[in-house]
Amino acid sequence: MIKHIFFDLDHTIWDFDRNAQETLLELYEAYELKALGLHSAQDFIDRYTENNHQLWAKYHLGEITKETLRTERFRNTFLELGVSPELVPQQFEDDYVRISPTKTHLFAGAEKVLTYLQKKYQLHIISNGFKETTLTKMEVSGLNPYFTQVIISEDVGVNKPNKAIFEHALAKAAAEKQESIMIGDSLEADIRGAQAFGLSAIFFNPLNVEKPADVTWQISNLEELLNHF
Repeated sequence: MIKHIFFDLDHTIWDFDRNAQETLLELYEAYELKALGLHSAQDFIDRYTENNHQLWAKYHLGEITKETLRTERFRNTFLELGVSPELVPQQFEDDYVRISPTKTHLFAGAEKVLTYLQKKYQLHIISNGFKETTLTKMEVSGLNPYFTQVIISEDVGVNKPNKAIFEHALAKAAAEKQESIMIGDSLEADIRGAQAFGLSAIFFNPLNVEKPADVTWQISNLEELLNHF
C-alpha cells in the first residue's frame, strides 16, 4: 500500500532541457557568440547538452566534484567548437546558473498530476541538483506546496544512486520501503539506485529510449500516473 511517492526534480518534473535551451538562446545573443565563430545557436546548445549530460553522469557516481562539473561543461563546449581558450567567456557559467533556475517550464501534466497525487499520498523530492539552484527552481515554479520533504544530495553528502540518500529520505519522511516508490528519469541514479536499496521505482521515459530488461515499470508521460495511483 503506497503512502509516499518520491520524485526526482530535473528531467522528471522540471523540464531541464527546455529551460536550459531558453536560457542558452538568451545568453547566445547577450554574449554575441556568433562573433566568436559560433554561427549556430542550436549547435552550441546541442554540444553543451551532450557535455552536460556526460558530466552529470560522472557527478552522480561521485567521479567528479560540483566545481569540476561547473568549470568544464561550458569551457569544454567552447573549446570543442573551436573557440580559442583566451576568448572563452569567463562569466558564462555564472550567468547560466543565475538565469536557468528562474525558468518555469514543467513537463506536461505536472501540476495536474501533483495536485491529484497530493490528495492521496505524501509527495517528496530527492534531487542530485545543486542546493541553491534546486531551491530556486522549486520556489519560482510553484512546486513547494506539493512536497512534504525536499532531499538534496548536497545536504546529505552523497548522491543518488548511493543507498544512503534513499535511507536518509525515508527517515526524513517517516516512511517505510514497502509503502514508498521512486519516480525519476535516470536509470542509474533513480531507478537502479532505488532498486538496489529495495525501493520500487518507475522509470520516467519521455524520449522512449529502449527499456532495459531490469526495469519493470516505465511511463512516457506524467499523466500516465493518474491511471496507476
